[in-house]
Amino acid sequence: MRIPILKLKQYLLISIQIELDDQTALQFQEDLLEKIHEEGSKGVVIDLTSVDMIDSFIAKVLGDVVDMSNLMGARVVLTGIRPAVAITLIDMGIKLEGVSTALDLEQGLASLQQELEG
Repeated sequence: MRIPILKLKQYLLISIQIELDDQTALQFQEDLLEKIHEEGSKGVVIDLTSVDMIDSFIAKVLGDVVDMSNLMGARVVLTGIRPAVAITLIDMGIKLEGVSTALDLEQGLASLQQELEG
């Protein structure tokens, strides 16, 4: 199953509404990077509100997605991080340095717009 990636102006919006398994996470990584390249996107908002738990592999993929997006010139904002997900990311040593976070998708988009548009 693929995770939908929506385009809004120069941004990409992703709301992960399914349980992430290894294959879905890797497909998402590939799809997102391809979409950033195709659209020349300047920013990405990834909403994790529906994600209850992640394992170490998914945590690593998520960290990689953020790093790869930044390398391609797209700033990432993570939204809706639940406590269990935050704990897993820290426990796994995933460093999301320079990554903005927000409570929800709307605040994440506003944060991204403010950061990129001034």
